[in-house]
Amino acid sequence: MTAILTPDKVLGEISGWEGATWEELHGGLTNRTYRVANNGRVGVLKLDACRREEPFNTRCAEACVQSTAANAGLAPQVILADDCIYFTEYVEGEVWARRCLDKEGNLELIAATLKRLHALPLTGRSFDARVAARRYVERIDGLDPVLVELCTNITGSMRLPQHLCCCHNDLVAENLITTPELMFLDWEYACDNDPFFDLATVIEHHGLSDAQTARLLDAYFDDDGERWRVNLERQRKLYLALLCLWLAARPDGDSVELSRVAERLTTSCS
Repeated sequence: MTAILTPDKVLGEISGWEGATWEELHGGLTNRTYRVANNGRVGVLKLDACRREEPFNTRCAEACVQSTAANAGLAPQVILADDCIYFTEYVEGEVWARRCLDKEGNLELIAATLKRLHALPLTGRSFDARVAARRYVERIDGLDPVLVELCTNITGSMRLPQHLCCCHNDLVAENLITTPELMFLDWEYACDNDPFFDLATVIEHHGLSDAQTARLLDAYFDDDGERWRVNLERQRKLYLALLCLWLAARPDGDSVELSRVAERLTTSCS
């Protein structure tokens, strides 16, 4: 059934979107993505080949989290979600790139917005690093088995804290947009997790300097960031392990980036 879904077929069954025009967007790794327009309204339609499984949310679970975030001004509104269909509003704004994190005040903006996200109600689903690692390893071919073992040992040793919060879990620059308020995009991994994982993602994915890391922590913890370094370091190592496995599992993986991440991980463990 899911293999024959088309934008015209899906949109024809959504009231107010019949006859909409659309164009395919590039970049989706696990789905087909389209920008849709009709009568002055614009949306983003994602079509999946099959029902999503961990480490992703189901599309319906993703919609629940994103809708809560949208009501708090942190995400675009969800129009429709089904097992293999995800339709949200399109928001105009500046999608971030790595260089945006170097702009004065932006680390503080991320910290303030993250605090709002982490104050949202729990989602009811907890992040399981072991499941994510296992899914990635199943798709890996040719990675150094010693490195795979290191990554899986790290993910297997991590325990969730007593006090979880709602986390995005994929805070790469491309998932941030200024509208002019800062919003987060792509909530497919969002669930309850250690808040330090979101901070670690921002830091490690973008290679922030020690000075930038201190600024981000101080902004998040009201100038008391250094006290929380130990908590952060554990999650930085976890993120690097997952990132290493994810890069190795991608069919279009960047071998140079993988080598760089693997070196950072092994250095942090030595």
